[in-house]
Amino acid sequence: MNKLKISPEARNDLVEVKNYISQELYNSEAAVNLIAKITKKIRSLVDYPEIGTPLSATIDIQTDYRYLVCDNYLIFYRYEDGVVYVVRVLYGRRNFIRVLFSNLLEEEK
Repeated sequence: MNKLKISPEARNDLVEVKNYISQELYNSEAAVNLIAKITKKIRSLVDYPEIGTPLSATIDIQTDYRYLVCDNYLIFYRYEDGVVYVVRVLYGRRNFIRVLFSNLLEEEK
């Protein structure tokens, strides 16, 4: 059976999503429902780790990241040697390339 690890950044992303929806949009129920939905998708990766789309098929950067779409959010993860490692959970309209690859973009300058 595969193992699941969630980065501190991804955990923080989930907290920020919940806080934004419940506090800024004043919809605690929607926040709880969305976090439950995202968590369910993340847990499905244990059984189906290759279900996500390879990110390199979408952008012109060679990477082993994969992603899943959950409503307006993208779940970025890596799968290697029986371990699914969730890296980030980001809003779909956010510049995820900059967030995920900021170190590479800085090196190119």
